[in-house]
Amino acid sequence: ISSITGRLPSPSMDSGGVVPAVLMSLCFLVGLPGALAVIILKPNFQHMTQNLMLNLAVSDLLCLLTLPLWIYSLLYSWIFGLLACKILAYLVYCSVYGSFLTIVLLSFQRYMLVVHQKSWDQTKRRLLVVLLWLVAMILSVPALVVQQLSSDEHWVNCEHQYSSTTQKIAVLLAEALVGFASLPIVAFSYIQLYRKMKHTTFFNNPQTSRLVTSIVIVFFLLWIPNHTVDVVCVAAVALHKEALEQKCTDTQDIVKSLTFINSCLNPLLYGCVTCSSWRHIAGRRRGPGPLELLTGPSSLPLCLTGVV
Repeated sequence: ISSITGRLPSPSMDSGGVVPAVLMSLCFLVGLPGALAVIILKPNFQHMTQNLMLNLAVSDLLCLLTLPLWIYSLLYSWIFGLLACKILAYLVYCSVYGSFLTIVLLSFQRYMLVVHQKSWDQTKRRLLVVLLWLVAMILSVPALVVQQLSSDEHWVNCEHQYSSTTQKIAVLLAEALVGFASLPIVAFSYIQLYRKMKHTTFFNNPQTSRLVTSIVIVFFLLWIPNHTVDVVCVAAVALHKEALEQKCTDTQDIVKSLTFINSCLNPLLYGCVTCSSWRHIAGRRRGPGPLELLTGPSSLPLCLTGVV
């Protein structure tokens, strides 16, 4: 009917996809302009940090650009075919892993710069970014295998379909291992960084440092639930606990959606630091106070209002 009349079918209100579609729409509308602004304007972050911040913005942008198709599929069913289903899922995983690994490398870079006062030259920086994306692409390969189309009456979903219990355990365990292997690196880097700050004057740009810290905190809050649920799902499948496995499957839809929120929040954090930088410049005319010399001015509510 829609092909004859040239109009879209009415969205399904009982499919359980209206609320996720609204949230994804907000993420898209808020996050996309921020990520584009970072890529186009290229804020003056320091050395390796600038490369990684731009790389993080590219990762977020790639993730956000896939949202319109997911939103449509939540409201009107998946109509784009199996090939598009696999490619889109692969792009999402690439962007998510790219963002994830960028934050890990960003934390380690700050640790090396502040604690050991070591930095990488331009060739090494570019090589690290290339290797980062190669690893992200390799880790995303399972999405091409397990992403399939499933039909429920007149509704088609693009979702994970596992051919066996072993395959499901392998995919979930791989995701969990990558996450839990990376989180200690981030935690160690920042523990050592703040220990260093207690004994010496923090000589780096305070706005950049505050931005990196904010990104890492958001990173922990939004990723730990996802990895925890993956581990619980692996245990449920291995122990043949069908009720627990079903609860894990339902919960996964929620915790994995947090990755989109992460991609939405990062550009907001960029905007906060940019706004704070302008206030810092303006404050120099009247002379900064002792606290501002250490931490830089704090203007989170004002920046959030300005960015949104």
